[in-house]
Amino acid sequence: MAQAGEIHPLIDEGIDRKALSTLRKRFMALNQTRLRRVLQALPTRQYNVLQLIPLLFDVNYHLLPGFVSRETPHGLAGYEAETAALQSAQALTRSYHYRRHPAGFVPQILGLYLMGSGGTIAQSEQSDLDIWVCHEPELPAQALAELASKCQLITDWAATQGCEAHFHLVNPAQFSRGDRENELSIEDCGSTQHYLLLDEFYRTAILLGGRFPLWWLVPSYEEQHYASYTERLLSKRFIREKDSLDLGHVAGIPAGEFVGAGLWQLYKGIDSPYKSVLKLLLTEVYSSEHPQVRCLSLDFKAAVYHGKLDADELDPYVMLYRRIERYLLSRQDTERLELVRRCLYIKANVRLSKRTGLLDWKRNLMEKLVREWHWGPRQLQQMDSRQEWRIREVSTERRKLVNELTHSYRLLSHFGRSHGVINQVTSRDLSLLGRRLYAAFERKAGKIEFINPGISPDLSEDLLTLAQAPANEHGDAYWSLYSGSLAASELGDQPPLKRSRQLLELLAWGHRNGLIDSATRFSLFPGDSALSEFELSNLLLSLQQQFPLPLPALTETALSRASEPCQVLLLVNIGLDPLPGASQKNLHLISSHTDALGYSGLRDNLILSVDQVSLNSWNELLVTHYEGEQACMQALCDYLNQGREHQRLPELQVRCFCRNRSSSIAERVEGLFRDAARHLLGSPPERFLVQVQNGYRVLEWRDEQINMLELEDRDALLRHLGRSRPRHSKLALDAYALQGQDLALILQHDQPGRIQLFYRLKPQWQVEISLLDERGALWTHQQSYRDEQTMLLPLLRFLNGIRLRRQVKESLEHSQWEGDIQLYAILPAQDGNPLRLEAKPLPRAGLSPDFYPVQAIAEPGGKRSFNVTIFCDHREFSELEHGPQLYTEVAKHILSQRQSQEPYPCYITDLDLSAIDPGERMQTAQYLRYRQQLEGALNEAMGALR
Repeated sequence: MAQAGEIHPLIDEGIDRKALSTLRKRFMALNQTRLRRVLQALPTRQYNVLQLIPLLFDVNYHLLPGFVSRETPHGLAGYEAETAALQSAQALTRSYHYRRHPAGFVPQILGLYLMGSGGTIAQSEQSDLDIWVCHEPELPAQALAELASKCQLITDWAATQGCEAHFHLVNPAQFSRGDRENELSIEDCGSTQHYLLLDEFYRTAILLGGRFPLWWLVPSYEEQHYASYTERLLSKRFIREKDSLDLGHVAGIPAGEFVGAGLWQLYKGIDSPYKSVLKLLLTEVYSSEHPQVRCLSLDFKAAVYHGKLDADELDPYVMLYRRIERYLLSRQDTERLELVRRCLYIKANVRLSKRTGLLDWKRNLMEKLVREWHWGPRQLQQMDSRQEWRIREVSTERRKLVNELTHSYRLLSHFGRSHGVINQVTSRDLSLLGRRLYAAFERKAGKIEFINPGISPDLSEDLLTLAQAPANEHGDAYWSLYSGSLAASELGDQPPLKRSRQLLELLAWGHRNGLIDSATRFSLFPGDSALSEFELSNLLLSLQQQFPLPLPALTETALSRASEPCQVLLLVNIGLDPLPGASQKNLHLISSHTDALGYSGLRDNLILSVDQVSLNSWNELLVTHYEGEQACMQALCDYLNQGREHQRLPELQVRCFCRNRSSSIAERVEGLFRDAARHLLGSPPERFLVQVQNGYRVLEWRDEQINMLELEDRDALLRHLGRSRPRHSKLALDAYALQGQDLALILQHDQPGRIQLFYRLKPQWQVEISLLDERGALWTHQQSYRDEQTMLLPLLRFLNGIRLRRQVKESLEHSQWEGDIQLYAILPAQDGNPLRLEAKPLPRAGLSPDFYPVQAIAEPGGKRSFNVTIFCDHREFSELEHGPQLYTEVAKHILSQRQSQEPYPCYITDLDLSAIDPGERMQTAQYLRYRQQLEGALNEAMGALR
């Protein structure tokens, strides 16, 4: 049965021990070839590390790396130290002398296996050592902990030798049952990939020392009967149990493992796509064959049994490529196949276009594959110059890689759902992966596209040209970024790297993708803009300081929540001069108005544009442009609404580098944003008033977001302030709003639930009266006066009447009135003192009932707004009786009651609006406006009678 070529054992017919020995020798010969290839590729210090590792696990010497205690598990089954390992150990400590284990010693380390790309075409100087430490299954917890510590100590020592080594403890008994409590790798997705992981182990693992895998001696056609086959091999003593290690079979792979494997590779592929595309394609191949999947490890084993022992063709990565190639050719998918070939070539890292004179196995194998692919010198040169790829090559490659990753994601989702293997865990993982793909690759307005996910190590440009093109027929100017330093005459002949309407979007794109760094120099053609080299360099410095590269790693916690802005950079007036030469008149120079939103006597708005760059929690960099006179306020509203939505404001930086007043503009914007946030997002939230030029902007909550109301002048502001409100909401003022005006003092004094009366005496016996009612509505009135007492008493009597009427109708516990009316005189600025308020006592003696009462009752009218009945000292005058002459008749009666003929106004002392406002919801300011309207009509009639 033991033939020179194929070996085909049939257990029912009896197994030839010689055939089993031959099979074991074949596997060991391939194992030695691959181990030799690993060692050949390692630098001297790493070579010594790998040579020493089996010895370090076999012995437990206190001066060698990895010593924990004398009880630490050690002893590698069947290991005999080679001279090279002993020499390396003695180089570390001269006191060490190798001694064989005594008779009866039971080794506790059953096998050491190097797994992964070692000894394959994919091995590189950057490859780490992933080693499985298969230990005695019955080790107690304390012994396992010490063995883990030993592994960590060896890892730490290897790092000092420039070697990255990772050790993973494996309990063979548990593992063969698919029972894994620990992760085998930092990147391993856990027990959801048991069979696929075992498949990779069997086709890539190199035995460093200890027992050989029992799986070697089970023919691939007996894989389905693995348990019974191995039981007969051991029970009938075809092999000794102490010589082999049973880690299980790969007879069938559950559908859920393909989803787990795909998730794992896609997560890795977003940042390092070349490393993942090959394994993603293998997962696709396997899933397309489900449930009759034939693993690559079975092909590998079958080849050994057939005597096909070419180490090059049995290279795990070559076998992987061959399988993918057949799959894609059967689907005539040549574009994806070319991508796979590029991935394998990059993974192999053999530069065939350069004649190095080294004709090692790796180069020979890669040349053979390239000949099959019909790659010419030009394509080889392009692949070998990947380190120098610039932005155009990277963009083209990125598109293909992104297409592959998104294709894999869709396929993964469809496969998982069609086979019913999407459980709660994988559903969440798929959602997180979808978000990760979206964050990395999805295009949307304002988002800066990241085009270099591990394709080229460096895209930085030493020289770039930045030019603004004149406005086209649609009136749109745009910016272009060119490679190299170009003259103006060359701009039309060279294709730009990128175009954008906004300069900052172009600069942010260059920064995010590493084209622009601190060493990049620019040729600048600013066109119609006012951009200077000074401003350009500072814009780039601001981006580099605020968003340093690389960006922080994207965490699962961040992806599990909606994206939210973390950092915001505002850049004001990019390429704009707010005070060009034609406007720099003496009026600007002598004016005390220095506010950037209302500068000089002309009250110019110096904030002409705002560009916002924000980095969110999903590592998306977004640029938003605001321009025109509303730029600052629109940016402010958006910034505040972002903070409201996510319960916290992003970190804010404001910069301005324009030619005039740049520092003061930046300080003004930053202060405005800070103060607005404090008032609008405080508890309780307040409204916020900003003065822009001669108009006003009120920011307030409406429909669960902050909205901006534009008021064109002071009269519009007063109308707005006088409107009724469902509840009190204080109006906070920006530091520059209403500067030096009475209104600023009044609004800042607003208190909920109180009536506050303010008056200011003016020349020629005029007085301006203002009132803030219980909900903060403002009423203003200007009239003549004789003295303060007679000026105030009618109004105070009217307010007292409203108060008494409400107190009658309200319960004592729920009265809206919290105290007496508060009275203030507004004193003008003089002698260096600013405008101020002075509290005044109420003239209570004058509120006695000894006055002539004039009461009005208003009721809803038909076509008219309302019908009025007036009582003068209890005598009734109604529109039913007097019609249009009502006010004239009332005026005649009042004049007839006066002893003096002195012309002073008539006042309404009480007003009943219960028919118009049955729910008593009207505010005091509304009562005053009704009163003012009635008094105006009455005094007009009185004036006509004189």
